[in-house]
Amino acid sequence: MATYLYKLGRFAFRRRHFVALLWVALLTLAGLGAASAPPAGNSSFSIPGTEAQRAFDLLEQRFPGMSADGATARVVFKAPEGQKMTDAGNKAAVEKTVKELGSGSEVASVADPYTGKAVSRDGTIAYASVKYKVSGMELEDSSRDALKESAGHARDAGLTVEIGGDALTAAPETGSSEVIGIGIAAVVLVITFGSLIAAGLPLLTAIIGVGIGVSTITALATPLDLGSTTSTLATMIGLAVGIDYALFIVSRYRAELAEGRDREEAAGRAVGTAGSAVVFAGLTVVIALVGLSVVNIPMLTKMGVAAAGTVAIAVLIALTMIPALLGYAGRTVKPAGEKSKLLGGGRAAKKAGRPNMGTRWASFVVRRPVTVLLLGVVGLGAAAVPAASLELGLPDDGSQPVSTTQRRAYDLLSDGFGPGFNGPLMVVVDAKGSADKKAAFAEVGDEIKGLKDVVTVTPPTPNKAGDTAIITVVPKSQPSSAPTEALVHAIRGKSASIASATDAKLLVTGATAMNIDVSQKLNDALLPYLALVVGLAFLLLIVVFRSILVPLKAALGFLLSVLAALGAVVAVFQWGWLSGLMNVEQTGPVMSMMPIFMVGVVFGLAMDYEVFLVTRMREAYVHGETPGQAVVTGFRYSARVVTAAAVIMIAVFSGFIGSSEAMIKMIGFGLAIAVFFDAFIVRMAVVPAVLALLGRRAWWLPAWLDRALPNVDVEGEGLRTDSDADEDRELVRA
Repeated sequence: MATYLYKLGRFAFRRRHFVALLWVALLTLAGLGAASAPPAGNSSFSIPGTEAQRAFDLLEQRFPGMSADGATARVVFKAPEGQKMTDAGNKAAVEKTVKELGSGSEVASVADPYTGKAVSRDGTIAYASVKYKVSGMELEDSSRDALKESAGHARDAGLTVEIGGDALTAAPETGSSEVIGIGIAAVVLVITFGSLIAAGLPLLTAIIGVGIGVSTITALATPLDLGSTTSTLATMIGLAVGIDYALFIVSRYRAELAEGRDREEAAGRAVGTAGSAVVFAGLTVVIALVGLSVVNIPMLTKMGVAAAGTVAIAVLIALTMIPALLGYAGRTVKPAGEKSKLLGGGRAAKKAGRPNMGTRWASFVVRRPVTVLLLGVVGLGAAAVPAASLELGLPDDGSQPVSTTQRRAYDLLSDGFGPGFNGPLMVVVDAKGSADKKAAFAEVGDEIKGLKDVVTVTPPTPNKAGDTAIITVVPKSQPSSAPTEALVHAIRGKSASIASATDAKLLVTGATAMNIDVSQKLNDALLPYLALVVGLAFLLLIVVFRSILVPLKAALGFLLSVLAALGAVVAVFQWGWLSGLMNVEQTGPVMSMMPIFMVGVVFGLAMDYEVFLVTRMREAYVHGETPGQAVVTGFRYSARVVTAAAVIMIAVFSGFIGSSEAMIKMIGFGLAIAVFFDAFIVRMAVVPAVLALLGRRAWWLPAWLDRALPNVDVEGEGLRTDSDADEDRELVRA
């Protein structure tokens, strides 16, 4: 592989015009596709194989005009102080608003508060339910605008009006902190390279890669049903890995220049050596992201595949566009150790043999491996303790910032009708095989009324055929609480007795039941997913490092860092520690997708640092150094670059903590803290300590397995052979 990538790097350097034009053409093509595509909305949400989804599918068949998956809105009204919603003036304003709400072409139905018994007991709060014919993703902006305008007219009449539901769901905003993250990345690159040109190359290529990836996602959003969150996550991951991969190749290029090689040869060798590590690091990230498909939640699969595509583009750009741009940059990119005139006064490289900080740290770890290992493991273990209290759920309007109308509507409904009113359960009774269908419907209602934590059970609403009915159940507790989850399981537990007594089938659905099913499905899929991703990456790393213990150590270190990161997420978003600093206005259960998503993404990123750091150690070891010396050598050449890469990745991920979307905020924080733990504690402390303790055993591989494995030559051994042969031929010609 190193030989092939070496040739690719030299080709891109020589044919820089062709390579640059190709990537610009791809960016332009993707941009035109994105510009002509309709804007992305909210991806349709389905969970194949769950009871909630089966109930939705049944409703589509038996209630064809119901639009079970259509967008919904609740327009909540509150009377002025000292007044009631039943007062003549307030009632007239509400009825006028209801009439306006029903005039939209996409509106399926509007429930009047006064005829639908949607006025609170104290008479101060009422709500109108709006049902749309299409999903939130397909809802036109004109319908959202009409919804807001209708609420505005009621406000003019003196009422407090707020709107909840998924009809107003908008694309998340990341705010200025994302730009700050990129700015920090730029500063780190300038400090690392000592040159504005060299620092600009990784940023430029990362932005081009993300531009192509996100534009492609935008262009395909409608036909592939990709939500706005998909492009946000692709941007987050694509920027981070795009900068890092380019950083490693540019750093190796400067190191090759420092050894006296000409620029084309240095570009070829940089791509052949660091590029090999980029390929395998990128493969681990792609495996982890594509592996999310085993969960069998279409939205999560699409997010993973889209982000994986952006990572693949980042790898290709690093291997081709970086050497092409290095060709354009010429002498403005200095050899390692030299500074530009602008930033360093043209300072020459430091004298060889002077130990840098990476060398000094590695030497300390090699001398005190047990102490460093214990401190690292105990520290991560302490950070992981909160993970034992992990509670999972999906965000609803109750997790929105208090400044949003959705959150204020949620709070008004809780005040007026009880906390469980925001998460009603929809019980679907299929009595097609029952002899007495009405008796079956009544039996189900009576059974549910006898359960605890139930506030209201509505009378059954049958379809036209009279063989299926809907019963709405309002719990006492809020949607994301443990009692509500227990109630869902209790209702489902009545299914067997109902079937034996009436031959009717009972299914529970609705947003709350759907969230519970998602959490359960993700919990069930976590271990198989972990086994698949870690297993495949373990095999890949055996090929890269030609060792059994090094990949095993890499996987165990990853588990430490991801558990510690989950502990930090629980502490901030569930317990409320530092919630003010993170602008977390509402604590509660951790998003149910968080553990499995963190496992996928963090594993891929953790293997990046493992590959870049340890390949340098193996390169030194196979060329005759002792295991301890190899650890120090690996840090001498890679520690500075890995540190810079980690700081950049943390900065980029931290930028998304400013997002208005709770899911994006949590993912940004989780990935940032996970990279910190993995890069600075696991890879920089635990890994060298373990390798120092293992000695030569770290690089042991059974002879039969050594013969069976392909030789991918990540260390660039083939390049040395080719170079030596070229020199010999030159001598013969002379």
